[in-house]
Amino acid sequence: MSTVSTTEETEAYFKLEQKTWTFREKYPIAYEVATCNTKATDMNDQTNTVPVLLLNGFGVGTFHQHRLMKQLLLQSCDTSRAKSQYKIYGLDYLGQGKSWPLKCNDGMSEDEYNLGYSADMWIEQLTNFIQQVIIPSTSHKVHIVGNSVGGYLGTILSYRHPHLVSSLTLLNATPVWGLNLPSWDGKLPAPAFPKRIGQILFDTIRDINVIDKYLDVAYVNRQAFDGSFDDSFDGWGTKHKNLGIPLNQKIRACTEGNGGHAAFASILWSPPASSTDPDWERKSSSPTIGFYDALRHLPIDVLLLFGTNDEWCTPAVAKRMHTTLHARRTTVTLDGSAPSVRYITIDNVGHCPNHEAPTAVATVLLSWLEASSSQSRSEIPLVSSLDARVKEPWGEVLLREVTIEESKSLGLVDRMISSMVG
Repeated sequence: MSTVSTTEETEAYFKLEQKTWTFREKYPIAYEVATCNTKATDMNDQTNTVPVLLLNGFGVGTFHQHRLMKQLLLQSCDTSRAKSQYKIYGLDYLGQGKSWPLKCNDGMSEDEYNLGYSADMWIEQLTNFIQQVIIPSTSHKVHIVGNSVGGYLGTILSYRHPHLVSSLTLLNATPVWGLNLPSWDGKLPAPAFPKRIGQILFDTIRDINVIDKYLDVAYVNRQAFDGSFDDSFDGWGTKHKNLGIPLNQKIRACTEGNGGHAAFASILWSPPASSTDPDWERKSSSPTIGFYDALRHLPIDVLLLFGTNDEWCTPAVAKRMHTTLHARRTTVTLDGSAPSVRYITIDNVGHCPNHEAPTAVATVLLSWLEASSSQSRSEIPLVSSLDARVKEPWGEVLLREVTIEESKSLGLVDRMISSMVG
């Protein structure tokens, strides 16, 4: 759909555009595009411009991707490292960040009627965005990079539409969706009981102190989120008491509209993703598909890049993903080759490596993106002795590649724990 608004933040070499795209001909979706400044590079060269789509975790907006956007551009604009130019996209899911129905009224407005905040709806939004915004501007398929629930959505999207996706990178992906509670399908308006439960839980988790406690669990380094360092695209990494905005304040700001209670209730009650795109006009859907079932049949290259100090998506969960992907013996990519899977750990990092270790993530990710085939992605060194230790503004992190033999040697307790998650 057409872009209706655009603003720009620029510095000498980089550009961040804030735009709006319309989903289902009625819902305004906020998205951003980060590129090297057109004065230095020709972004009209579609043959050499590679699109990368960054998918957020739950409850945040594209601001959570600014550090990774900037680091990818900093490293890719070094011509000794990258041959391609990268166009990096981020967007807010409908019902998150800055993307909301125009007239929200706690699930009771005409714009919200029959709207379900489900995995299927978000995957439809992402698929349409790729088809309508990203693909027309390039001759390449898109590389998807998903953190947390963004990894779940990216996996199901890639399973349904592998022809749109060049590769998938999972950053501490969560292999589950919602609670799929009984008695309601999640489409608004909500019945009285789910609505009340949604109100209570939503008001609890959006309390500024509760958000801060959640971040304390999700992150290893408190300085990575407490405002000690500037988060913005133009100034991240700068330490100054007047620059940083604590992440809990940014997350809280996303919840202050009139649609949050209804959206949260809808997410809780909505079902997991369907195996194929639902037919919304006929109001029909296909059977649901689990995260690991989708992984088993992905005909694309997958990079696992996980913070090891994640208390939710533990190394045991990542190793299960690794072995599941490695077992794709009968699966081939669209060009007929065997799909690649690599697993890199980042020590001293928690659930959000895109935000807590953007330099390290960009270092590995850029090597992955620069590879031209499944075979080269299987063979290229993603971690060398030179970049195994990476300095972030708030501390050093350590990169290490995990072999399939290590992942297969998962102990009994870890096997049980990982099987309970997804």
